[in-house]
Amino acid sequence: MKSLFHRSIVLLLVAVTATSCFNKERPNYQYFPDMYEPVGYEAYGEYDVFEDQQEAKSPVEGTIPRGWTPYEYENSNEGSAKAKAELTNPIPYTQENLAAGQQLYTVYCAVCHGDKGNGKGILVEREKILGVPSYDDQGRAITEGSVYHAMYYGLNAMGSYASQTTINERWQIDHYVMKLKGALEGKPERSFDTPENAAKTELIPAVNAEPSTSMEQASTADQAKESTN
Repeated sequence: MKSLFHRSIVLLLVAVTATSCFNKERPNYQYFPDMYEPVGYEAYGEYDVFEDQQEAKSPVEGTIPRGWTPYEYENSNEGSAKAKAELTNPIPYTQENLAAGQQLYTVYCAVCHGDKGNGKGILVEREKILGVPSYDDQGRAITEGSVYHAMYYGLNAMGSYASQTTINERWQIDHYVMKLKGALEGKPERSFDTPENAAKTELIPAVNAEPSTSMEQASTADQAKESTN
């Protein structure tokens, strides 16, 4: 019993000693201080070393994010006409791209434009939206460029789909829209690109892409020169 009493006294003295010098302004020892005081700068912290004391900075003017391609056609009648005349689909016309385009078209477009592209989507049939033209409308004479421009900026009652879809996805939808247009006009099916032509066209090359054959040959030639010298 005395032993337990003596232990309690010792523990009490230790606790009093540990807390007697406690100061809220200057905390005592920290366990793993890096968890509380990071070595790097906080993204939105204020530091005198930075201009305006802000660590997070805006991108340098003119910089382009990785994997994003600027769209240089303006959202105007002139820009639309220019895209319609000049812009063409840069991704290969393959079965995979066409199938992906069909799926995306069903999600984003068919509700208004219809599964066949004839402007008879479910919202049109229910008279929720009126005046949706068919893809074979001679007055519009859509092209790959005009279709992409409409998806990028929107057109009339149709809003922009630039935030919902990627560049590649919009071009896949573009392929499928032009396929529907050809079917409505009674044109023969477009043949798919050959594997050789499909491999030549990459909208956004992979960061760690394998070097081309010509680059490999050039590297081999350079190594041969160095060994000869």
